Amino acid sequence: DPEQNKNFNDHYLEVDYDLSQVLFITTANSLYDIPAPLRDRMEIIQIPGYTQYEKLKIAKGYLIPKQLKENGLSESDAIFSKNAIHAIIKQYTKEAGVRNLEREVSSVLRKIAKEIVQTNIRKLHKISTTMVLKYLGQPPYRDSVLETEDKTGIVTGLAWTQAGGELLTIEVVTMPGKGNVLVTGKLGDVMKESAQAAVSYVRSRSKELKIKEDFYKKLDIHIHVPEGAIPKDGPSAGISMCTAVVSVLTGKPVSRMTAMTGEITLRGRVLPVGGLKEKLLAAHANGIKKVIVSIENKKDIKEIPKAIQKQMEIVYAENMSKVLEYALL
Repeated sequence: DPEQNKNFNDHYLEVDYDLSQVLFITTANSLYDIPAPLRDRMEIIQIPGYTQYEKLKIAKGYLIPKQLKENGLSESDAIFSKNAIHAIIKQYTKEAGVRNLEREVSSVLRKIAKEIVQTNIRKLHKISTTMVLKYLGQPPYRDSVLETEDKTGIVTGLAWTQAGGELLTIEVVTMPGKGNVLVTGKLGDVMKESAQAAVSYVRSRSKELKIKEDFYKKLDIHIHVPEGAIPKDGPSAGISMCTAVVSVLTGKPVSRMTAMTGEITLRGRVLPVGGLKEKLLAAHANGIKKVIVSIENKKDIKEIPKAIQKQMEIVYAENMSKVLEYALL
């Protein structure tokens, strides 16, 4: 901070350097580890990670040719199918960039090179998802799996991570009790408050939603977000939690092909959220047909590739009434 100190003293040369006109450019994978006083003096430029489609193009156009050459192979020795590359991206890496993707591609090609040397037979290896499993072993990450049927109390939300977008399952059950709200799944404070806001909204609108007005006197509500070992936080699951609560209390199932993201207020307004591009790309990659977002996020849709917009219905909601109209069957 030049207001406090603009000189750097080199103790070896015993010379002061004026740094007041120097611009420092630094990079970081996460802002959370940067001390707050230092972060306050920085101008932050957010650069989103690569999408799956961008990673696919980078792999086909750059990483695979590079690793073929480095492993003494050519395109006549090995060729990756599109599905094989997708499998490596989704099941063997979890990153914003492509460093681990290149490492896994190299691992496959090294094993093919070893086979060629051992057998002394040179032929084209067509690398499929089955061969990826053979060369890389069991995947450390699993794909998000949609429910096999529409159910009550289960809603698909959308989450943003540093590695991209992900599906987030919200489960709600009720049991005899005294109106307690239990929230589990290693959730942060903001997400817990979103759950409480969702339940309060439902209680305040019980007559409008055709729910018994005294339900909270006789029932406990348990909201759970699976994969409990992974920390989760943020307000964007608010409308998902609210929809799941309404679903279980009314007995109306939610379409398993519908996902949603948005913050909820006590009055039922649906507020915009960030990371929409990554979330919608994740929804499309996992077969979601309809996504519900805040009407205030409409301006962000231009970032979504046109091809994806044509294949997936994006609907806008101003309030929870619209969300429930779109989501409940």
